[in-house]
Amino acid sequence: MNAKNLLRFLPTLALFIVAIVVAVLVWRHYMDSPWTRDGRVKASVINVAPDVSGLVTEVAVHDNQFVHRGDVLFRIDAMRYRLALTQAEAALAAQQTQVSLRRREAQRRAHLAAEVVTVESRDSAVTQADAAVSQYDAAVAARDVARLNLDRTEVRAPADGWITNLDVHAGDYAGAGRALLAVIDSHSFWVYGYFEETKLPLLKEGDPAEIRLISGPVLQGHVESITRGITDRDNTPGQQLLANVNPTFSWVRLAQRIPVRIHIDAIPADVTLAAGMTCTVIVKPAAR
Repeated sequence: MNAKNLLRFLPTLALFIVAIVVAVLVWRHYMDSPWTRDGRVKASVINVAPDVSGLVTEVAVHDNQFVHRGDVLFRIDAMRYRLALTQAEAALAAQQTQVSLRRREAQRRAHLAAEVVTVESRDSAVTQADAAVSQYDAAVAARDVARLNLDRTEVRAPADGWITNLDVHAGDYAGAGRALLAVIDSHSFWVYGYFEETKLPLLKEGDPAEIRLISGPVLQGHVESITRGITDRDNTPGQQLLANVNPTFSWVRLAQRIPVRIHIDAIPADVTLAAGMTCTVIVKPAAR
């Protein structure tokens, strides 16, 4: 091969070598670097349900509104619970009178001579006084429950956050324990990065992490914890609680993805986070 032909071949050879080097570097970066494009923003979603039943008289919030812990979300008709509290207080007052009466009777019999009152009568008076005290304690508990029920007619926000899935209106009947809205806790955002199991040896708790949202912003965080188990879809229990082993086997084995919880160190004021957003998570084990 003469010099002229060699000069023509050198650029092609150089490009080929560069392509091989780039391919090797990209492959090593993919295989040896703990990163994943399968990341999800998560948050604590609190289902809010009333503790008492009744007609809804007022809804004080609207969907997607930000609320503070303790803010009133909606109110339930309190008339029935006010009457129940009045009744419980009246029963408590009557029982208090009964306690005073039984105690005075027991004290009078205790000071009478044995010729006037028998020992059995004295013991009976003391027993009746003790029973009256027990009934008084029960009346106090009933009064406290009635007062608690009255307080629970105002349903308040359990945490700072945003209202979502608002499904209650004035005039609706609210059943105790049935969720009518949800609050997304504003202080609970984190990220789940689903890493291939082959990359778990490269991850340690506390490793710095970079969170690149698809919407553009980049957040800083660190590895908080690693999930210790995922569902085995090929080994679900059968009807007799025996292993239901899949009789077929796929010759193409894909690495399982393990959820890794990433704590967000700080959320800038101009960044809008929503549970379910996707992101890329890059862990930096060299910065341990």
